[in-house]
Amino acid sequence: MATIADVAEVAGVSASTVSYVLSGKRAISAATRARVEEAVSRLGYRPHAGARALASSRTGVLALVVPLHDDVDVGVVMQFVRGVVTTARAHDHDILLLTQEETAGLERVTSTSLVDGLVVLDIGVDDPRVGVLARLGRPTVLVGVPRDPHGLSCVDFDFAGAARVAVAHLAALGHRRVGLVGATPSSVRRGAGYADRLREGFLAGAAAAGLTTAAAPCAATAEGARACLAELRAQLPAPTALVVHNEAALPHLLAALDAEGTRVPDDLSIVSVGAPDARARALTGLDVPALDIGRASVEVLLERTAAPRAPEVRLLSSLLTDRGSTAAPR
Repeated sequence: MATIADVAEVAGVSASTVSYVLSGKRAISAATRARVEEAVSRLGYRPHAGARALASSRTGVLALVVPLHDDVDVGVVMQFVRGVVTTARAHDHDILLLTQEETAGLERVTSTSLVDGLVVLDIGVDDPRVGVLARLGRPTVLVGVPRDPHGLSCVDFDFAGAARVAVAHLAALGHRRVGLVGATPSSVRRGAGYADRLREGFLAGAAAAGLTTAAAPCAATAEGARACLAELRAQLPAPTALVVHNEAALPHLLAALDAEGTRVPDDLSIVSVGAPDARARALTGLDVPALDIGRASVEVLLERTAAPRAPEVRLLSSLLTDRGSTAAPR
């Protein structure tokens, strides 16, 4: 493996000159810079991350914090991860993946300057990590919107707005009795922000349209889907439409409806809010742009690693796509 001394020898300069060229800390003549860059390219030299951090206060590494809960839909999470990783690479940054929810890992990577900044997924309404991240002072972008962001920037999907659009679509078709199939019970218990925001948007949109509603969480199992349908019907007999915000439960929900002979959309209309690739079949709905959210989170973070900026909340949206799973009630 080539060293900085090897680069200096091939370029015919001192090791300190190579360091200055790489760090940009001193003005170097164009001819000398060209010789150093040619030597770096020929030898395939890459500065050690620790040395690069000492020289420039930058590591070229971003941390991606992805707690892997038991009920997590890995396919959906990987869409966010892909957006983060591909965007980071496009900006010549590597990704350090942290999968624990505990704050010890956050303290470790920031206190030892392993990373330039952090993208933190699955932010809860009252997430204890948010206060810790604000105290640590490393540039951070939250994927999610907590009750108190503590001055940190947030990027997410506009779940409340999506729910209002879904309800308005059903109301325009003539539906007046609409149920919400919500996130998993464990997501609700841990205060997942997306679950709360979508439910609030659903209830607000339904109230504005004068609809009668019911809402229930749904475990991502066949039994959970049947139990959710039973709970919704107990609260709201004979609903004519459902808004579903639970990609993992969708296959079980549709199977339960098929088994009881309920036809979509003839007997029951369905609007889905979720990652499009995770749907069991084509459903009318709003796609959560996970790739775009991952991309935007890295772009916002890199802006803040380059220079201090005021915190912001950036919510992405999408249009409702009619895929034939909604119709006027009979």
